[in-house]
Amino acid sequence: MATDPATAIYNLMQTDPSIIAVAVLKGKDIVYSTDNWDISGDVGRLVSSWAGQNAQSLTVSGVKYSVLQCEQERLVAISMKGEGSICAAKDDEHKIICYIEPDGDARGAVMDVQRTLGFLSSNTPYLDGNSQLGASGGVQPSAGGNIDPQLKGEIQSFLEWIKDSEGLSGYINYYLQQNNTPIISELSKIYSELRLIFGV
Repeated sequence: MATDPATAIYNLMQTDPSIIAVAVLKGKDIVYSTDNWDISGDVGRLVSSWAGQNAQSLTVSGVKYSVLQCEQERLVAISMKGEGSICAAKDDEHKIICYIEPDGDARGAVMDVQRTLGFLSSNTPYLDGNSQLGASGGVQPSAGGNIDPQLKGEIQSFLEWIKDSEGLSGYINYYLQQNNTPIISELSKIYSELRLIFGV
């Protein structure tokens, strides 16, 4: 069941406090906006630029942002003058556009925004959340009980981020190219821990 936009955005802003203003769109119509942000004059240009996927910059509420990532499902842009950043995600029904405070991480926030889209969606999932793939017969509950839907959403977003060339592999490649020893060392530890967890 879909969550109303006000509740979904409240939860999003609680999850990532660096998100300080949000607008939810259906098409080019704003269906919800936080009280501290009016982007009604910018929505048309913003949506068109995003759809074209070739904009190098955007202007929202009089602030110019340089586009870092512009894909069909997500958008990340930062102000070169340190005035914060914009991150956005969309699905077939909604677009969520967020303003991130200057010290916030827009690339990290966009994962939370994508996860929030799932709570707004009125589409029903292909599988029941309790279905077990590969199981013959009826649904067999797991020993641990039901999985928290928010946790499940976080895991699914994490998996998408791992698969995305701009996600985990992009960060790893960047730090390898920068020869950042502390980060590479921590990544090595995490890799070792994951191998132990999965027994490989």
